Amino acid sequence: MTTFNELQEKRRSIYALGKEVKQTDQELFDLVKKSIKNSPSPFNSQSVQAVVLTGDAHEKLWEMTLAELKKVAASEEAFQATTAKIKGAFQSGYGTVLYFTDQNIVQGLKEQAPLYADNFDDWAEESVGIALYAVWLALAEEGVGASLQHYNPLIDQAVKEAFNLPDHWVLRGEMPFGSIEAPADGKTFLPDDARFKQFN
Repeated sequence: MTTFNELQEKRRSIYALGKEVKQTDQELFDLVKKSIKNSPSPFNSQSVQAVVLTGDAHEKLWEMTLAELKKVAASEEAFQATTAKIKGAFQSGYGTVLYFTDQNIVQGLKEQAPLYADNFDDWAEESVGIALYAVWLALAEEGVGASLQHYNPLIDQAVKEAFNLPDHWVLRGEMPFGSIEAPADGKTFLPDDARFKQFN
């Protein structure tokens, strides 16, 4: 049985993604739902929302992303390099998980608990981080590779229009996933004494 720390070591940013996953679309959707539902959130607010894209919807997302990037590209050469990255590392995967924060929930918490109002935006970001990490670990456990990208807010409006999503859902990250076609490079670490302290 894999321990938690072994699973953490298995979870890496995988950029060589393919479409040969063994899970069905429904199994992947259920995995994402269960991982997020069991993730903690402040006041059990459940402000993290997710959309799982596979098939044509996955392809559409990355074509839309390229269209938006073309508008802001510094040059044709720069856009070609970006295109190669998108198609080779993200669109080449089987699907994408989109992570959102429901701002209606966050605003409601500010009104219900004004003493903590200044904290709820930060806590919502923590919730997204915990939830997407839970999904990332669950995918790793299933042998599915993934990485985390942030083309928001550039693609926010296009995504909402394309998939008919509520305006109060704010995109916080995109996680392309798929079969692992090549392993990640070795992970390096800063010296422990630069990051950790212990007091007794």
